[in-house]
Amino acid sequence: MTASPGLGTPLTASPELLRSVFRQHAAGVAVITAHGSRPAGFTATSLTSVAADPPLLSFGIGTGASSWPAVSEAEHVGVHILGEHQQELAATFARSGADRFGPATSWRTGPEGVPLLDGVLAWLVCKVVARVPAGDHRIMLAEPVVGDPARPGRPLLYHQGSFNALRD
Repeated sequence: MTASPGLGTPLTASPELLRSVFRQHAAGVAVITAHGSRPAGFTATSLTSVAADPPLLSFGIGTGASSWPAVSEAEHVGVHILGEHQQELAATFARSGADRFGPATSWRTGPEGVPLLDGVLAWLVCKVVARVPAGDHRIMLAEPVVGDPARPGRPLLYHQGSFNALRD
């Protein structure tokens, strides 16, 4: 295989290649929550709108993640779109071993017992409709049942391994 002008030498597919390529992809930041024996949650940049009718969304979660046991059994999950002012909240939910629902996190119990985070740009409570195996992850398909679509603010983004604000 020859490299095209302006392109580097192609690399063989590997987990590191995938990570490196996706560091170039800016993604919105969400926190997914679930109620189990105690509240669980994690930061996700894999949130995707799948279909409008019926409304469906998807996100990925590693089966080795600390939140996986709760998410694997949850009938409903919370999906929270974070604002640029919530970098610390995103970092807390991304950090392994963090007390994600400790005193620094403002939250309440929402519909279907789902933990809802305060101050987010938008949130949904969704019914889990499928867990699709995908390597060391599961792709979760969920159908929104209730939500709050918009608060003022700008979204938080993830790019090049760090949280960023949207620029004009």
